[in-house]
Amino acid sequence: MHVYKNISLIGSSHISEESIRQVKEGFSNIRPEIVAVELDNGRANGLFEKKKPNKLFLLKALGLGGFLFYIIGEFIQKKLGKFVNIDPGSEMKTALVLAKENNASVFLIDREIQVTLRRFSKFFKKRELIKMILDLFFGKKEKIDFDLRKVPSEKVIDFAISEIKKKYPSIYKVLIEERDRYMSQRLYGLTIAFPDKKIMAVVGAGHIKGILENLKRLETQ
Repeated sequence: MHVYKNISLIGSSHISEESIRQVKEGFSNIRPEIVAVELDNGRANGLFEKKKPNKLFLLKALGLGGFLFYIIGEFIQKKLGKFVNIDPGSEMKTALVLAKENNASVFLIDREIQVTLRRFSKFFKKRELIKMILDLFFGKKEKIDFDLRKVPSEKVIDFAISEIKKKYPSIYKVLIEERDRYMSQRLYGLTIAFPDKKIMAVVGAGHIKGILENLKRLETQ
């Protein structure tokens, strides 16, 4: 767990049993009055609904690049989730349920997924998509000590993000860098609006470092 002012940041893995446990422990130890999660309205509602989005509508709304990334990402998360018997996003759902049970206010701090995927479609290069697919199915697999049931270590996260930045710069820009900046602005706003409230934020572990760097940068502006 990382602390910035009155915010306790929990870095999660979306298919990790350990993340669910950390969220539950966070409520017990922190007793937050505000819970911030790496979700937008659509994804938050989707955690409680089984209705699947219309694929043709998604293609028209997101563009080809955004649509393909959505399909690939959904496929990978579901496969990994089945492997560890955890539904993707269970830690976020747990945070929302516990917030309601404990009368904590909820803030959805991530950018709307449609905006992110449309930007992805705009900036994503076809050669990156081809390279990503080839790497996914035929690329050389790095030997990394990583248990899917646990949140990856900072060393693993730093390595993964550096590889993404090097191999797929548009993915890094749209999915990591821009969202780090967006979420840090939302969190910084919460510290200004609610300086005396205990805030618990649950975000993907890969965003923690970038969010903390951006929060410190916002302080100096």
